[in-house]
Amino acid sequence: MAYKDQLLPREKVFRDPIHNYIFVQHHVILDLINTPEFQRLRRIKQLGPTSYTFHGAEHSRFGHCLGVYEITRQICDVFQRNFPSKSNDDGLWNDSERLVALCAALLHDLGHGPYSHTFEHIFHTNHEDITRQIITSPKTNVNRVLRTVSDDFPEKVASVINHTYPNPQVVQMISSQCDADRMDYLLRDAYYTGAQYGTFDLTRILRVMRPYNGGICFDISGMHAVEDYIISRLQMYMQVYFHPVSRSMEVILTHLLLRARELSNKLPTDSPSTPYMLMPFFNHHFNLNDYLKLDDGVLNTYFLQWCDNNDPILADLSHRFLDRKPFKSTKYNQQNKHLIKLMEDIIKKVGYNVKYYTDTNNSFDLPYDAYDPKKKNHTTQIELRQKDGSLVELSTISPLVKAVTGKQLGDERFFFPKELLSIDSNIEIFQPYYEKFQSFIKNDHIINQKGEQL
Repeated sequence: MAYKDQLLPREKVFRDPIHNYIFVQHHVILDLINTPEFQRLRRIKQLGPTSYTFHGAEHSRFGHCLGVYEITRQICDVFQRNFPSKSNDDGLWNDSERLVALCAALLHDLGHGPYSHTFEHIFHTNHEDITRQIITSPKTNVNRVLRTVSDDFPEKVASVINHTYPNPQVVQMISSQCDADRMDYLLRDAYYTGAQYGTFDLTRILRVMRPYNGGICFDISGMHAVEDYIISRLQMYMQVYFHPVSRSMEVILTHLLLRARELSNKLPTDSPSTPYMLMPFFNHHFNLNDYLKLDDGVLNTYFLQWCDNNDPILADLSHRFLDRKPFKSTKYNQQNKHLIKLMEDIIKKVGYNVKYYTDTNNSFDLPYDAYDPKKKNHTTQIELRQKDGSLVELSTISPLVKAVTGKQLGDERFFFPKELLSIDSNIEIFQPYYEKFQSFIKNDHIINQKGEQL
């Protein structure tokens, strides 16, 4: 049976804390939600180890994908009601694009793995590439459902995620500097972390969005709502996404998986401690089926097993991750980076393997990125439509946005075991080393031996 754009006899709804109701009106959307590949997203946290910092952040990528779908559905409704196309070249909204936009929105994060970005870093996977594989592979349920629309529909949906779809309006709904993806995760992450930094007036932004030949722009009367969104994004990155404890848990998780991969080369194939579901990734020979078997629970089960492993480093890192024993960290810059080597030498002398118990980590983000012709890759500008119909780029008329445009915000940190800052639990013979180590840190910064922050 070919569904094409067939509507359900009666729309289905999902109760949602961000959007109240998420409305499903098309057969194909409901069938996609019910596929095993999409249901897997229930078992993958949206923010990975961030729940170790903000305990409410237990929400999943499943909920986020539904939210992105719902915002995209609302955008399509606004466009169809207020800006319906009358001719092929008028730059307005052609509602025949609705279904491809909705499917791309729903499926845009389908390829995320367990503890998403950490897993990608270790095993050199790319969630967008895997999303496209899931959509286009004839072996997946998602592909089977998409082909009920048309044989070439999976490729169309994949091209939206790949930014090659010919209609920029559809692409920018899902991926731009003010898109359904960002708007949902800011509101959703703010809600679940308990942080209010990410709140902004979504209703107002949707009201001032409008299509044009080059994609999507915003009526200039809504500039302040867009400004508020930009600043909310800045605050969420600085206060939530770049939180040093969350980054510390990511460091431990990274080193834990690296140690497990190193030890896996020495395990016999019949060993009960062999992590069989991870071996294809340790050996760099995994397929899509191997990938789709993984979720946060699979990794956590292995971590529990490794707590009793004979390897002391693997067992200790597993305990630190599961029992929330984060590393401590201190800020550094290029002027004092050379002091890290001296600090690592001390850590080594008191018995820690610096390969697994220290790391440097930087987190930077551009709150807003204006077009720069010198850049090889740049993000889509936010364009405001003036009363005469001309377009102006946001940062050229907003002093608030101009102040943060192109400025990378974040910091660089050196991570190390918390024990190095403790006095009571130190072994007496190591006490001079601990005191020496602590002399390098003041007010969360690395300092020189004169007590000066470089």
